Amino acid sequence: MTGPSQPFLDHVATGLTSLCRAWALTRKDGQVFGFTDHDRDLSFQGMLFKAGSGLTARTLQQATGLSVDNTEALGVLSDAAIREDEIEAGRFDGADVRCWLVNWQDVSVRWLQFRGSIGELRRAGGAFEAELRGLSEALNRPLGRIYQKPCTAVLGDGRCGFDLSIPGYAEERAVERCQEGRLFYWDDLAGFEPAWFTRGRLTVLEGAAKGLWSAIKQDRSEGQERRIELWEPLRVAVAVGDMVRLEAGCDKRTETCRLKFNNLANYQGFPDIPGEDWVMSVPKSSGINTGGSRR
Repeated sequence: MTGPSQPFLDHVATGLTSLCRAWALTRKDGQVFGFTDHDRDLSFQGMLFKAGSGLTARTLQQATGLSVDNTEALGVLSDAAIREDEIEAGRFDGADVRCWLVNWQDVSVRWLQFRGSIGELRRAGGAFEAELRGLSEALNRPLGRIYQKPCTAVLGDGRCGFDLSIPGYAEERAVERCQEGRLFYWDDLAGFEPAWFTRGRLTVLEGAAKGLWSAIKQDRSEGQERRIELWEPLRVAVAVGDMVRLEAGCDKRTETCRLKFNNLANYQGFPDIPGEDWVMSVPKSSGINTGGSRR
């Protein structure tokens, strides 16, 4: 992100400006929404910025150095723009946000004033209020290697390296029965041991909840049925017949990595790291401590 261009500065220097704000929201599923506080639609960079959307912004706080930029946006929920059900489903969580100051008489004269993502998003009374976080927000996240016995990788990510497309580790099925968006039942999941999907992931592939997912809390048999329970319910209803994808679970232990996934070479934990009681376990009143391995 750069400073304002010379044509933009020349326009501001005239003292009589025709500036407005334009916002672009890009969701994680690729959908783009454009808004402007001008009274007419604007178009640039291949996007249409709609007027009359009710989207407004509060004062933008920016600073030099690594300080976090932040602002807030207010808007009205409408079927034509941002819908309440999509906010409830979490589809706008973490969406990329860009904000321009634009000369509406010549949209080529503009300044990209802010870029970041949506943080906390609140809704009430047919309106929403979104916290916008700048790019430097990512610097607040702790980084570095964690030294612990369990594996710190996520199954299937770059550090884990396991291919979940291998037959037997993922299954796509049509929903047979669902309760409260949290409990899923199938008459049969042949070929998969009980608890095979515990700590795994359920992703909806089609229907109103397409793209939503949740972690699997429990996978067990109940009579003639197989029950998959999620930690958190999906925030959009899943209909019978919708396709979902079930991914095998990993409890982060070395035995599971070796026996279930045959992926011990990529294990990202430290199973032999001493526990908190190792100091008390070594001293003894008789015999000789050699200083050798305790294993």
